[in-house]
Amino acid sequence: MDLIGLAVLFLILAVVAYVLGARGVAGMSMQVAKWLVIIFVILAIVTFLL
Repeated sequence: MDLIGLAVLFLILAVVAYVLGARGVAGMSMQVAKWLVIIFVILAIVTFLL
């Protein structure tokens, strides 16, 4: 999977965990998804500049 696919996967995991009441897992999954999106955007910018 690519970075954006993993970010979407962790976002879905966070939503499901939040609905089921596991707020700690939901928060951690959102943090991982956020960082994956940030890394994806940085790599995309670097790729377009090169």
